[in-house]
Amino acid sequence: MSAATIVFDLDGTLVDTHPDLIGTLSWLLEEEGLDAMDMEAAKQLIGHGMKPMVEKALKLKGRGDTQDEIEAVYARYIAVYETRLTRESRPFPGMLDALDQLADEGMILAVCTNKVERLAKKLLEELDMTRRFAFIAGADTYALRKPDPRHILLTVRDAGGDPTRAVMVGDSDTDIRAAQGAGVPVVAYSGGYTAVPLQSLAPDVIIDHYDTLPATIARLLTSPKV
Repeated sequence: MSAATIVFDLDGTLVDTHPDLIGTLSWLLEEEGLDAMDMEAAKQLIGHGMKPMVEKALKLKGRGDTQDEIEAVYARYIAVYETRLTRESRPFPGMLDALDQLADEGMILAVCTNKVERLAKKLLEELDMTRRFAFIAGADTYALRKPDPRHILLTVRDAGGDPTRAVMVGDSDTDIRAAQGAGVPVVAYSGGYTAVPLQSLAPDVIIDHYDTLPATIARLLTSPKV
């Protein structure tokens, strides 16, 4: 039997990145003469990529009417965010231990994120996490991204895995819809950034802490649908 591939989202799943994502966004909005974002409320803007996040934030503040303005503000955002990728961002509690256990069990680990690939890799490298993953796919790795299910399927392929022996771990509608479209079981983490109640998205399992992840994945991999 082939090794199972476990595919992880990044923001809100592997790493609690919102302090730096939203901290940068708030700083930028203030530079534009606008009010800063509420840190907790702004979590719902995360998940579809950084450019959509910037665009939504601008429109919430009554700006971003032209693509030129969105592109200009987004370029400033990226330049500043790259300087503070891991100022406050850290892996979620229990995540590193869960990754170690899954690797010890012979599973292939991969990342499928809507973060720009270069920044995703740099963030994980700064946190000494890159070495744990066989492959890291970002928003621009392919000509598509989540919720397109092919983002997950191509990630599994390029990690050297088998899509019939894969599990997705995510925190948002983007992850869950992509996994469901790919026919891949999905574990949803309740501590992430979803703007939609997880129960309404019908993931296979919802977990509250990563100390339960290895056993949860083991159950999914032995169920008839995998």
